[in-house]
Amino acid sequence: MGSPALRASGSVLSGVAVIALHASLYGAWVVDDAAITFAYARSIATGDGPVLQPGSTPVEAYSNPTWLVLLALGRLVGLFDHGTLFGVSDQVMYPKLLALLCCAGILLACYRAASAVTRRPALVTLVAGVTLATIPSFVIWCFSGLENSLFALAVAWLGAVLCRAAVDDRLSSPKVAVVAGLLAALAALTRPDGVVYVAAFPVLAVLWLRFGRAAWLSALSAAAFAVPYGAYLVFRLVTFGELLSGPAIAKGQTLPDADQLMRAGELVGYAGALLVLVLAVCVGIVLSHPSRLRAGMIALLVPLGLAIVAHAVLLPDWMGEQRFSTPIWPLGTLIGTLAVGAVLPRLAPRGRGVLVAGLAVALGTSLLTFRAAAEDFRAAPTVPMCVVAERYGAVFNHYATLLGVRHGTVLLPDIGGAALAGRLRIADLAGLADYEIADFRGNADDEGLRDHVFDELKPTFIHTHQGWAAGIPNDPRLSRDYVRLFEGEPLEGDWVRRDVVADDPSALAATSKYAAHMVPAVMVRAKADPRRDCTTTYPR
Repeated sequence: MGSPALRASGSVLSGVAVIALHASLYGAWVVDDAAITFAYARSIATGDGPVLQPGSTPVEAYSNPTWLVLLALGRLVGLFDHGTLFGVSDQVMYPKLLALLCCAGILLACYRAASAVTRRPALVTLVAGVTLATIPSFVIWCFSGLENSLFALAVAWLGAVLCRAAVDDRLSSPKVAVVAGLLAALAALTRPDGVVYVAAFPVLAVLWLRFGRAAWLSALSAAAFAVPYGAYLVFRLVTFGELLSGPAIAKGQTLPDADQLMRAGELVGYAGALLVLVLAVCVGIVLSHPSRLRAGMIALLVPLGLAIVAHAVLLPDWMGEQRFSTPIWPLGTLIGTLAVGAVLPRLAPRGRGVLVAGLAVALGTSLLTFRAAAEDFRAAPTVPMCVVAERYGAVFNHYATLLGVRHGTVLLPDIGGAALAGRLRIADLAGLADYEIADFRGNADDEGLRDHVFDELKPTFIHTHQGWAAGIPNDPRLSRDYVRLFEGEPLEGDWVRRDVVADDPSALAATSKYAAHMVPAVMVRAKADPRRDCTTTYPR
């Protein structure tokens, strides 16, 4: 029914609508790490350059330059970081609208790949979209304010381009090699682990073409990748004086060991072992018989395999819900949908019944797991930007006001919302926005970090909490040089440098009283409604 364009549009828009419905469960939640990129977008758009705060030393605390460009452009044209958009804070709405557009692009890539191997690409796309909408990992991180949706878009289109080229016997085309290299560069400039996709075309070319032709086209694809990616590396070195971003240095990524490579099992557990088994059997059946679908599926399995390798190689992520797996879900969903759709009609009635029953049980099990994950995350989402803006931005602003501090610094492990809402100069205890601290973090040198804090940095205010304390609360120099303003959970507290309050005990008393009242109030509000929007309450 209807033209192919109408069917394609309907399937894409329907899938996007279901994804948006799931995303709405998380309200105005934006993860604080996304706000780091927001702060850089503001600085770039206002002419202050690639810095966390105006006047700061240039440090690359973001690792998603293409996403940063989209945010900065939004700031320049008045769609982001100005106020509201459709009645909602544009710091919430704009990145979520970008994510929605990326999801539409992902489903369009699914349609393009499916149209090369099946007569019902619209149905495949609709099923893929609905399936993606059920996966909390995909929806949560696409709509977190981070770059995940753009990253998945780049990888999905890489898969679609390779799939159509393999099916149409166009892998020997230089155009395909160049496009694949450019899409790999887009992925690499969106997330650091995206560099792995530069291998996608060469791997497929070696499988498909004669060695000489494969080598020549692989070199061409690598060159297409190297031009934009190399240009950014030059920019990074000239601007920041480093070959790696702050997050890459701070995380101390090393070569993977055998245990890390086994982390692919986490994805199987997340998706559901029974569902993965059923889909793997269907994929195996498709691969056992030469066909257009077999050719297309091999092409799709190459970037999927690279995505799984990248996920396994990366150090485990503390933010939960498989944050680094976003490109895996569209590729895996498309491959699984195509495989089931191809195998089901081939089976005898009894075999068809067995497959349908197995799928029903597997899907039911996975959906129950997904529902529990979504509910848990909705109740306690990872580090909301709003909480950081209020707790470490607004609260420390008021500390500074009460104590008469005009140009102070604050050492914090959560900096995104604080950079947007705070007026104190931020020193990043996590090391993302401070290369010296990043070196200490990357080398697990807590002693060196503490020496740097107390002997060189000497911030006006210090805040620590569990996981990022680095032994600071137990260092004798803290009680020697600082006065506690607030004490919370173990290893959590706010301190002010002793010389700041030495001449005004009444101001110290007033600040401590304020902290005792306000900090618990902020945290109670955060627990009561972690998905609310507070961004209209602080300066733009």
